[in-house]
Amino acid sequence: MSVRTLPLLFLNLGGEMLYILDQRLRAQNIPADKARKVLNDIIMTMFNRKFMEELFKPQELYSKKALRTIYDRLAHASIMRLNQASMDKLYDLMTMAFKYQVLLCPRPKDVLLVTFNHLDAIKGFIQDSPTILHQVDETFRQLTEVYGALSAGEFRLIRQTLLLFFQDLHIRVSIFLKDRVQNSNGRFVLPVSGPVPWGTEVPGLIRMFNSKGEEEKKIEFKHGGNYVTALKEGSFELYGDRVLKLGTNMYSVNRPVETQMSGASKDSASRAQESIAANPLAKEELNFLARLMGGMEIKKPSGPEPGFRMNLFTTDEEEEHAALCRPEELSYEVINIQAVQDQQRNEELARIMGELEVTEQPRQSTTKGDDLLAMMDEL
Repeated sequence: MSVRTLPLLFLNLGGEMLYILDQRLRAQNIPADKARKVLNDIIMTMFNRKFMEELFKPQELYSKKALRTIYDRLAHASIMRLNQASMDKLYDLMTMAFKYQVLLCPRPKDVLLVTFNHLDAIKGFIQDSPTILHQVDETFRQLTEVYGALSAGEFRLIRQTLLLFFQDLHIRVSIFLKDRVQNSNGRFVLPVSGPVPWGTEVPGLIRMFNSKGEEEKKIEFKHGGNYVTALKEGSFELYGDRVLKLGTNMYSVNRPVETQMSGASKDSASRAQESIAANPLAKEELNFLARLMGGMEIKKPSGPEPGFRMNLFTTDEEEEHAALCRPEELSYEVINIQAVQDQQRNEELARIMGELEVTEQPRQSTTKGDDLLAMMDEL
């Protein structure tokens, strides 16, 4: 397991979340000023300097449940509200999109280009907010500093760590199914065409050498694919042509997106739930989550501006049905932190919990699904 995986996982999943929210804000005809405020608030929270400092510290990956809690909190950093079913669908779409990108990366190092594609798109959402743009550029510099000197072997370990994180997720996504890059069992179809990784040759030739290292003969074979040589390497600079399209916004064209659990995913999620219950790292995981939450500055809705509800389904009826049909073991419940160790720890967690509190919307404006998902029930 690589201790340098968490920043890449967080930033790429966050980028996918912003793509989806932007698409839904447009689809639901949310006024432009409100939509811009939602994206700006989420991006400003996501790239908070203290939060990024904590995130970039070398550390092991933790469970999907802990990371889901962070994104739940992040999605509610502005005036927008999601209910449980929509939040579940949002997280499913985020994770399956990034899993697909990791699987298709030509080289392990290219996961960094995927991350840069997400950051480039995020900067497009905040072009008129120079302060937030500076935050994103600072994160880019951190990525370049931390990952720029890593070896190919270290990137291979990062990719392996990401694939281990995603290995039990087989959620069917309508866009992937329609594009025929995902099978009905939720597993992705790997292509046998296109450019080969930069610096490698198109398969189809075997060279044989003698004991002196001299080439003796060549044998050609049919590889069954339609590969071509990569024309150039993607840019790892702040501005440049990434070449690789993985990580760009696949929702830029309005397309309805549905998700559905496959049978294999239900079984594996059930096994994962059992393993989490007996996880000896659970306590440390919650402490880690508390430290991350402590670094996030959450903007509370204030003033006369009302919040609004976001629905990731076509209708309210679909949302209700999804909430009823989702297996209990696949729902991400509230995480409780019980702080009984010492007074200093209690005071720190109490401060964090105070920052997480969100004032209720006026009774007359609340409808089904408007209530915030509680992050944590009690201290």
